[in-house]
Amino acid sequence: MKELKKLYNKIIQRANINLREIKIDTAAYIQNLIPLSQLLKFYAFYGVSPNHPLNFHFRHSNLSGSYFLGKCKVTDSLLYKSDIRGDELKKKGETFQYKEFNIPINKDEGIYIEGSFLAKTLVHNFSHDPETPEMFYVRDTISLPYANIHGSPTNGGFLGPFSTIDLTTIHDCIIGTFSYLQVGEVSHLNIPPGTVWIRSPDEFNFLYRHPTDQLNDYIYYAQGTSPQGRFIDFIEDRKEAFQVVFDKLNLEQPIPVPDSASLDRYAVAKCQTNICENVLVAQRAFLQNAWLGEGSNAQENCYIINSRLEGFNVTAHGAKIIEADLGYNVFVGFNSFLRGRPDGRLTIGNDSIILPHTIIDARKPLNIPEGQIVWGMITSKDDLKVNSLPIEDFQKIESSYSSGNMFYEGDGNSFITAFRDRIHHILEANGAFFDGSKHRGHAQKNQKISFNTIQPYPEGDLEGLYPTIIIRP
Repeated sequence: MKELKKLYNKIIQRANINLREIKIDTAAYIQNLIPLSQLLKFYAFYGVSPNHPLNFHFRHSNLSGSYFLGKCKVTDSLLYKSDIRGDELKKKGETFQYKEFNIPINKDEGIYIEGSFLAKTLVHNFSHDPETPEMFYVRDTISLPYANIHGSPTNGGFLGPFSTIDLTTIHDCIIGTFSYLQVGEVSHLNIPPGTVWIRSPDEFNFLYRHPTDQLNDYIYYAQGTSPQGRFIDFIEDRKEAFQVVFDKLNLEQPIPVPDSASLDRYAVAKCQTNICENVLVAQRAFLQNAWLGEGSNAQENCYIINSRLEGFNVTAHGAKIIEADLGYNVFVGFNSFLRGRPDGRLTIGNDSIILPHTIIDARKPLNIPEGQIVWGMITSKDDLKVNSLPIEDFQKIESSYSSGNMFYEGDGNSFITAFRDRIHHILEANGAFFDGSKHRGHAQKNQKISFNTIQPYPEGDLEGLYPTIIIRP
């Protein structure tokens, strides 16, 4: 394991150099997080499909338990149980539209991971950055469990547990635990835990900060500790359900799935779960007594338990829905946590938008009317009054609005329009509108994927490292 240790130390040094202005020693935060011996226990696997580009290059890296789909290059990196999903990368011959620019794509886009340590991290989508339209890179970055790097080129970064960078280019930044950024581009910032920041220059700026004392009950992480709180307990309680999925090479489909839908081989579906037409269930999703109506999706690391989603629902990466009933066209953002109780259901009306990293944890029945936009920390009806607004009223904001810990500047209609356009794109990409011949998306394209496993050196100085592997059509 000599070379594995050297690589681990090299990654820490590179991250520290990039973050030197913020003065953080990343080793102090990750040294007890995942023992290097843990990286020797799991195989890596990749998908082969006629609907997805096949071009992998793995060099001088550990890929333990990680999943790859599409075009990806990994060099000098440690990836532990991460999902590198390149099924939405730009393709040669396409045009990438960015504001008034129409940028021709001269070669297939790829995901490039170099000098990074990604633990239980999702990397997905295509680079939003017009300066690198054919390269979605993650360099000199350390990312901790259940973080999302979504369309966000990253050059030097430290992402705390359950953090998300979404359509945002990062240069030498710390993204605090359970923080969400969709702001275009940032550099040399230290974002506090529990920050939700959504910005489009000259259009709008949304900022919310979770109350620290309440957030710490759900997720807390500090130097020299492991992540702890209700989120971690929730996931650990269901950990064994994934053991069978990953231990067995051949598994029968656990529940009936329509011809137009797909349930990933590495997802869990238990009890009386129902999947309707055009539904997408991604890898590492967990369904138990769940009803997914037509066109709905459950993305990576989602949990849907004892809940009903009527149709055309988006459950974004890492979101959790428990003991809840969602109407049609409800969007639940990244890493949101929505929990009702068996004797006190959570109900969300049609056409509502639950912003990323929202926590709704109601012990009594809670009804969110249709057409609402919701954010923040909500445990009661009084919290809901402070942290929500009818979408029609939000659209009428012309300059600024504040409520509780939320501050907004800009045009409210632009904010809502941007979200609705994106929700439509997500549904379209996932195949929610498939009519039997047109509008195929992931739900249809992911039905025919075979999975191959790859293993590292079993002993000696190279123990734990994977040999250089190039996989092409």
